[in-house]
Amino acid sequence: MSTFTLHPTLAKDTVEIGRLQACRALLMRDRTYPWVILVPEQDGLRDFDDLSPSDRDAVTQDIDHVSKVLKQVFKPYKLNVAALGNVVEQLHIHVVARFQDDPAWPAPIWGVQPPADYDDADRARVLADLRTALGLQ
Repeated sequence: MSTFTLHPTLAKDTVEIGRLQACRALLMRDRTYPWVILVPEQDGLRDFDDLSPSDRDAVTQDIDHVSKVLKQVFKPYKLNVAALGNVVEQLHIHVVARFQDDPAWPAPIWGVQPPADYDDADRARVLADLRTALGLQ
C-alpha cells in the first residue's frame, strides 16, 4: 500500500487528470496556459536525481507522453518543461504549453498575472480531452 501524499499546495492549485506510468498527472487551475504538473508518486523526493535510474526513466517517459499530448490537443508554439521546486519542495515537473500571444511570452510564466481558474464546463472539457489523449478513458 502506497503512503504517497500530494503536497497541499499542489492539491489546492490543481485538478487530477489521472495516473500515468510513474506520475500523478494534474491540471493546473490556470486557463491562461495549458499546464500539466507531473508528480512521481513517491514520498521524500525533492530533486530529479533523487529518483532511482529505473524510476527516472519511467518519469521521463511520462514527461514525453504528456508533452506529445499537449502538442496534439493544444497546438502550442513551444513547450516549457521544468522541475523547479523552490516553493513546493515535493518533486514535480511542469509541462506548460506556450503560445507567442500568451501574456508572458517569451518570458517565464511565473508572476506575470494571477492564475485564472477554468469555469466548470471548460475544466470538464479540458480534462476529458487530456484523459482521452493520454489513454486514461
